[in-house]
Order: sequence, then C-alpha cells, then structure tokens
Amino acid sequence: MARFKLDPAHPPGLDSDVAARLDEMTEADLTAQALSDPDNPPLTDDELARIASAHRVRAVRAQTGVSQQRFADTYRINLARLRDLEQGRTRADSALLAYLAVIEGEPEAVLRALG
Repeated sequence: MARFKLDPAHPPGLDSDVAARLDEMTEADLTAQALSDPDNPPLTDDELARIASAHRVRAVRAQTGVSQQRFADTYRINLARLRDLEQGRTRADSALLAYLAVIEGEPEAVLRALG
C-alpha cells in the first residue's frame, strides 16, 4: 500500500479521460453506478442522521473553542458520550439537542445555572 500526504491546497484531480467519461454520464447513470458499487453502499437514513448529529455537536463545541474534555467537564456531559456523538457512533437525542441549542445561544446562562 502506498502512502501519501494530502495537500489541501492542491487536492488530487481527475485525468482528462476520466473527467470526459463522467461528463458524458447522466445523473441516472451516475446513480446506477454508485448503487452498484459493493465497496461503497449508499448511506442509510440512520447513518445520515448520525452524521448530521455529529456535525451539530462538533459545531457547538467548536464555537466554544475548548477541547472535548473541557467541554464535557464544563457542561457536565459524559466524555465518552461526547466522543461517540462527535465521531458519529451515536446520535444525539432531542434533549441533548435542546441543551446544545441553549449552550450555543446562551452559554453564560448555562454556566450560571450549573453554578
């Protein structure tokens, strides 16, 4: 297996033959090809929901600018649960999503309430 380091400033591109072949394909052709790939099956609704949940949790934590450990300690969220949420292994329930909305909108109020 060959290793390489991805340079975000210069992402790899398609060669002109592959790009031309893809340009000729219709949306239906592309979808059919994607669905027929056994190594890359489409995401399930649950997988998509876990991805959306992970994005939401990470975004709120990123807004605070603190580490997972500090966020978990500050807002009294189990660290293992926070990691599972951010990595998409589990999905945030409605209560946690509501708590995150309050942390995002009124972090000082949450800190006062937690004393």
